[in-house]
Amino acid sequence: MKTMTCKQMGGPCNAPLHGETAEEMLSNGAKHLQESLDEEHEKVLTMMEDMQKDPEAGKKWNDDFAKTFALLPED
Repeated sequence: MKTMTCKQMGGPCNAPLHGETAEEMLSNGAKHLQESLDEEHEKVLTMMEDMQKDPEAGKKWNDDFAKTFALLPED
């Protein structure tokens, strides 16, 4: 299990997020953005949704995130 904050993932707050894999961490981050009912989280969610419309940009972001996740220490 690894932990990152919302802010470390590009979001606006310091809420801790957890995941066993990069994919699980991304899923938990997306869920956090969707459940947070404030304007700052909504902006990040919209940006992420827009980025996923560009396959190259989405793949690059996901690849970069996977590299960052791999460097995190285990909890």
